[in-house]
Amino acid sequence: MFRGAIVAIVTPFKNGKVDEAALRKLVEFQIKNGTDGIVPCGTTGESSTLSHEEHDRVIEVVIDAAKKRVPVIAGTGSNSTAEAIRLTRHAYKAGADGALMVCPYYNRPTQEGLYQHYKAVAEAVPIPIIVYNIPGRTGVNINPDTLARLAKIKNIVGVKEASGSIKQMSDVIHLCGPKFDVLSGDDLFTLPLMAMGGHGVISVISNVAPADMAAMVDAFLAGDLKKARTLHYKMTPLIDSLFVETNPTPVKAALAMMKKISYEVRLPLYKLSDANYEKLKKIVGSYGLMKE
Repeated sequence: MFRGAIVAIVTPFKNGKVDEAALRKLVEFQIKNGTDGIVPCGTTGESSTLSHEEHDRVIEVVIDAAKKRVPVIAGTGSNSTAEAIRLTRHAYKAGADGALMVCPYYNRPTQEGLYQHYKAVAEAVPIPIIVYNIPGRTGVNINPDTLARLAKIKNIVGVKEASGSIKQMSDVIHLCGPKFDVLSGDDLFTLPLMAMGGHGVISVISNVAPADMAAMVDAFLAGDLKKARTLHYKMTPLIDSLFVETNPTPVKAALAMMKKISYEVRLPLYKLSDANYEKLKKIVGSYGLMKE
């Protein structure tokens, strides 16, 4: 259902407020460069520091700007099941095509608790749901057998897998079957994941180089492994530079270098160190993305 190169889009700020005009322009930039879908209010969208009103509004703006040209998969996760239901219900009513729900963080539920959490949301809101597994941020891993149970729920259609484990990715693909969308949550693992039978990526680098990520995915699907591999290695230094500090600070700095947004993140995130800023600037420049 949701496959290909999907961007986890940033939330641009200007003078501390959501910059809706810049966000609309980012959506156009993505669509013109072949992105297959847009995820607002994910980790890269700084959802954890958006107010509920801002969160709802960002989703509404992206849906309106996309105008059904590509799917919009709204970030609606929470460590409160009741809040996740509210966020997901709003996204559904606003016209989102799907919901990306991060694994409940901090409270560290059991595997049964994780299953019941997603089941409750899926039963409450009739929208396609992608589970987001990122144990490095949430403190809990969704095991492959738990995902296999969730895959049997009609409107739980896929997973953004960011465990960092190729073995886990392989197990998830094997256990959940070909109809369950397994998407990489790490740009660098996109090609190996697809080689194992995965279906694409929810990407950070697509914020700045959407055409290359889309072209790599398309090349692989067309059987042109040589081209896909060439693009993988072309993007690798840029991917590395976008994680030189905590995401999304580097990618917002890169977008500011490209003159697409103001360079603003919300505390407790903070601007890059001078040394890392210069490293990023060098890579962005060598990639041909810099705007003077």
